[in-house]
Amino acid sequence: MEYTLYIAILLISFVLIVLVVIQSRSPGMANRDASSIYRTRRGLEKTMHQATIALGVSFLLLALITSLPIF
Repeated sequence: MEYTLYIAILLISFVLIVLVVIQSRSPGMANRDASSIYRTRRGLEKTMHQATIALGVSFLLLALITSLPIF
């Protein structure tokens, strides 16, 4: 059980790193156009953003669980 949690944390952390790096490569605010200030995320960008949030929360919960004294 303990090793399963550690492996899950490792996998989530690697996927989270990849998602953050991929998102940072997109132009985002680099385009200083007035029309780009109020743009919304759509399609794959929205899915990656939501996956990053979900993986971040799950990583936090797993880290808190594995830090309990029972492990």
